Amino acid sequence: MEDRLQIGIAGAGSIAFGTAALLSGNGHDPMLWSPSGTGTAALAEGAALTAEGAIEAELTPRIAGSARQLAEENEHILIALPAYGHKAVMDALAPHIRDGQHVIISSHASLGAIYLGEQLAARGITAPVTAWGTTAVTGRKQSATHVRVNTVRKLIDLCTVPDVYSDEGLKLCQRLFGDRFQPRDGLLAISLSNLNPQNHMGIALGNMTRMERGEDWSQGQNVTPNVGRLLEALDAERLAIADALGLKVRTIFEHFHLSFHVPVASISEMNQQMHAEGNGGTGPATADSRYVTEDVPYGLALTAALGRMVGRPAVLHAAGIRIFSAMYGRDFMAENALLDAIDLSGHSLEGLKEAAKTGLLTNRGGETALADQ
Repeated sequence: MEDRLQIGIAGAGSIAFGTAALLSGNGHDPMLWSPSGTGTAALAEGAALTAEGAIEAELTPRIAGSARQLAEENEHILIALPAYGHKAVMDALAPHIRDGQHVIISSHASLGAIYLGEQLAARGITAPVTAWGTTAVTGRKQSATHVRVNTVRKLIDLCTVPDVYSDEGLKLCQRLFGDRFQPRDGLLAISLSNLNPQNHMGIALGNMTRMERGEDWSQGQNVTPNVGRLLEALDAERLAIADALGLKVRTIFEHFHLSFHVPVASISEMNQQMHAEGNGGTGPATADSRYVTEDVPYGLALTAALGRMVGRPAVLHAAGIRIFSAMYGRDFMAENALLDAIDLSGHSLEGLKEAAKTGLLTNRGGETALADQ
C-alpha cells in the first residue's frame, strides 16, 4: 500500500496499545517497544493484540527488542508512555534517530521536545519533533494482550519544532491518524493545552480513599458538583497563564466536549452525562496512579513554574503539589527529570518563548544562548 507507513511506538501501556490499534486500522504498520521488555513479552511470543470499545480490532504488531531496532526499522517514531519514562526513552532513542525521521510525543510533557531536540542537535541531527497536547485515544489495558479503548479523540492540539517543519508535522499526523489536529503556537501552547494534570489532580483529591482502597468506581459519576467546580477553578488558572503569554488554548469545557462528545454544560454535568452514556471511565484502583505520580511532577509543576514566570501564580496547582507531596510522603517537585535536565532557572521568559518554536534552549556548542533571568 502506497500510504502504508512503518511507525515505531515507544511504550507498551494502554495508550501505546490503543494507538497501535488505531494506526493498524488506518492501514499502517506499527511496531511496539517496551523499554523493560515485560510489556510486550506475550506479543513477542506470537500472541495477537486485541482492542475493544471505541476500536474493535485484532492485530499482530511487530515487536522491537531495543531502542536501536525501533529507530532503524521504522520510518517515524511515536513516544507513548508516562511522562516519568520520557527522559530515559529519549536518551535511549536519541543516538539512533536519523536526519528527517519524525518523532511524535503523545502526549508532550515538561518541555520534553526541547530536551530531545538538544540531544539531536548535539549529534548534528535535524529531526522534526511533534508535540501533542493529549493522546489520540484513552483506555485501559485489560491484560498483556488486551486493551479497552474508551474513546478516540476528535481533536488533538499539536505543534512541531523547529517550527519550519510545522506543515510537514501536521501532514504526517493527518496521514497517520486522520483529520483530527489543531495546530497551536509552539510548545508553551501545547504544554498549556494538556488538561490531564489539572483534571486528574481534582479527581484524585476528591476520590483518594477510593483509590487507596482499590475500589471499582466510575470516574465520571464521581466528578460531583464540588469536584467539578475545583476543576473549573484550576482551568481558570491555566487560562490566565496562557492569556499572559498571548496564547490560545482550549477550555476545559471544549476539552470534555471534543474528547467525550457530550454537550457543553458545567463540568460536573458533562461528566454525569458521560457516565450515563457508559463513557465515564473507571477511576484508578490504586494510589500508585499516573494521576499523581506522573501528572503532579510532570504536569502541575510546569504549570506552576510558568505561572511564576508570567506573574500569574497558579496557587491551586501549587497547593496540589504540596498536598500530594504530604499525602505520599515524597517531594514531587524534585521528581521531574526533564525540567531538571533543561534547568529553566538560567533562561529568560523571552528565551523560553523562542525555544518553544525552535526546540532549542542552547546553541549546538552547548553555551547558554539566552539571557539569565
